[in-house]
Amino acid sequence: MNPGSTVPAAVGTSLLEDFSLEMTGKDVPKLQEASDTIPQGTRVNVTFLGNEDLRMRLDAARAVKRLGFVPVPHLSARRLASQADLEKFLAGLRADGTGENVFVVGGDPARPEGPYEDALSVIRTGLLQEYGVRHVGISGYPEGHPAIPDRALWSALEDKHTDLAQGELSGSVITQFGFDADPVLAWIEDVRRRGIGLPIRIGVPGPAGVRRLMTYAARFGVGTSAAIAKKYGFSLTNLIGTAGPDRFLHTLASHYDPGRHGEVKLHFYTFGGLRTTSEWVARFRKGA
Repeated sequence: MNPGSTVPAAVGTSLLEDFSLEMTGKDVPKLQEASDTIPQGTRVNVTFLGNEDLRMRLDAARAVKRLGFVPVPHLSARRLASQADLEKFLAGLRADGTGENVFVVGGDPARPEGPYEDALSVIRTGLLQEYGVRHVGISGYPEGHPAIPDRALWSALEDKHTDLAQGELSGSVITQFGFDADPVLAWIEDVRRRGIGLPIRIGVPGPAGVRRLMTYAARFGVGTSAAIAKKYGFSLTNLIGTAGPDRFLHTLASHYDPGRHGEVKLHFYTFGGLRTTSEWVARFRKGA
């Protein structure tokens, strides 16, 4: 199915409803530029990177809210140097009215910079509820993680699901992005078989440059084999231009079954291309 074909009904009526976007603290000007192309009320995740500081993170969350979107600030457990740092961030979010929704992730550092080994250790502090958090996003890895065994990933997902329920926090899962719909859907079925009914947002690479996509894919361990690249229309020999997620989403839509997969939506990793991504979503929904 080519990009100009009719959008499958499942995408138009379900998967692309209430999609979410991701940005960094440095992307505020790009969000402002793209704001007229993004539906009001869209959830916008704000990453927690090592080269950004507290003020930048808080400013970004405020900008998301000011522009009419729902801020979802990230908490990177291994980047938090102390409980005081965690509380300072949460207090700032609460003061700004931007902290009801957060996304808690382990983070990239090989060794924790403070007392939090992983996302679960942050959730278990009880501080999220204390500072007004109501909804917590957690990570999912359909194609695994290069540094974490599958057994540990499943155990962590199940534990986080249990702890959120016990802490009376609503939750959802955002997956790492991939290029192959088949393992994503198989993983979702596994999630449901394990009794985890949380809504799932499937990570989708926005229409960024192919070279950048492949760099991120290698970093996060998602499949980038020549076979997958060919299947989804990427060129590994000519990395000039862009590769949209069209074929991935068409394949996803044709195999998505709400009865088996439950509530599923899309989360776009924009790689800074917020306007490019939001305009692409609008065209795709119209079947253009």
